[in-house]
Amino acid sequence: MNLKPYRPNVAAVILSSEYPKKKRIFLGERSDLTTIWQFPQGGIDKGESPREALLRELEEEIGTNKVEILAEYPEWIAYEYPDDVQKKRRPYYGQTQRYFLVRLKKDAKIDLDTKHPEFSDYRFVKVKHLLKGLTHFKKPIYKKVIAYFKEEGYL
Repeated sequence: MNLKPYRPNVAAVILSSEYPKKKRIFLGERSDLTTIWQFPQGGIDKGESPREALLRELEEEIGTNKVEILAEYPEWIAYEYPDDVQKKRRPYYGQTQRYFLVRLKKDAKIDLDTKHPEFSDYRFVKVKHLLKGLTHFKKPIYKKVIAYFKEEGYL
C-alpha cells in the first residue's frame, strides 16, 4: 500500500462584512501566479488546531483575522497537486484541507502588504460568478464546498 503524504491545510471562504444582506465572496489573485484567483489557505503547524491555523493564516495572507466563523465543511477534502506543482512541493503529493465559511467583521481591514505577500489583488464576487473565473485544479473542490454551504442555507 502506497501512502502518499498530504500536507494538512485550512482554507477560508470569506464573506464580506455585508453578509447576509449581500452574498459576496473574497478571491485573492496569487502574487506568484498572475490570473490565478483563490481562497486564502495555508498549512497547519504542529500542535495547532485547524481553527487556530485558520486565524493565523488569515492574518498572514490578508492582514486581518477579524472574522466570525459561520460554518465548517464537515470533512477533510484531499487533492493531489498537478505534476508541475508537486515537483515544487516535495515531499507532499497534495493537501488535505479543512474549509471554513467566515464573515469579515465590520471593523476588519484587508491589507495584502503582509510580511510574505500571498496575494497581489483581491475582489469580492457574487456567489453565482465565483466559479466562472477560476481555471486552476482546485475548481472541483471549490464547487463541492460552495454547494455544501448553499445546501446548508448560508449562500
